[in-house]
Amino acid sequence: MLGFCITAPLLDVAAKLASSSVPVGQITAARFIVQCVLMLPVVLLMRLSLHVPRQHWLALCLRAGLLLLSTFCFIAAIRVMPLADALAIVFVAPFIVLLVGKFYLGEDVGPRRVGAALVGFVGVLFVIQPSFSAFGLVALFPLGTAVGFAFYILVTRGLSRSMHPVTLQFYTGLIASGLCLPIILFAKGSGSDLLDPVWPRGIVWLWLFGVGFFATVSHMMMTYALSLAPSATLAPLQYMELPVATLLGYLVFGDFPNALTLTGIAIVIGAGLYMIHRERVTANKLVTERAAPPI
Repeated sequence: MLGFCITAPLLDVAAKLASSSVPVGQITAARFIVQCVLMLPVVLLMRLSLHVPRQHWLALCLRAGLLLLSTFCFIAAIRVMPLADALAIVFVAPFIVLLVGKFYLGEDVGPRRVGAALVGFVGVLFVIQPSFSAFGLVALFPLGTAVGFAFYILVTRGLSRSMHPVTLQFYTGLIASGLCLPIILFAKGSGSDLLDPVWPRGIVWLWLFGVGFFATVSHMMMTYALSLAPSATLAPLQYMELPVATLLGYLVFGDFPNALTLTGIAIVIGAGLYMIHRERVTANKLVTERAAPPI
């Protein structure tokens, strides 16, 4: 999980470097094409079945589409925003998952966790306010990432019970690539800053490969971490991604959050950690109740 926290911001750095000369849509496509190419030999070496039951295809396509939307929005944001600012807004995703689980899926979520989620949203507003003043509507793109990623997590919960994580990653890259390429080809010559493709030159090829490489490595690290330890144990470690992104943003781009943004980041982290704490307390209580001898 710590490996994920180090490699995921490197993906963001590579995407931001590439965005100075390559459209966002093309960087997004590169992220999934490289993932697909890297995962195919892994699938073959592990002799995993590529067969997908018919009933899973809709969920697979939805999962890939949601991750595609999340990636596009985030790259569009960091093209102009500091990494830490954009990432802090994206960390509202766990709060969205919790609220969707409670109000739409009927999951048992107590008032303290709902309160923590609402406090987390307040922290995000602290980050958005100066970003909106400086960058305009672009500051709202990370919210698109958060919403897309929240529903991506919900879809993944169902698929992960019936598909191997490596196969799941391969098909995510394949389907997302298939969704990206027609859009980019259609946008050729449109003059769109976000979609009209260009021919990369020089070191930009390395940045595009880095986007896909670090995306693949980081997501596989997270997937295997979740297979080796409970999510409640690993979740607090994910917040290490924020200081790593802040450090890389400062070292590579000279960006550093202002006081209001740092306050918002602290609120988001605090609310998230408290929510994780309450989930642990609830889980331990359920285990104790189930283990109690009958009277």
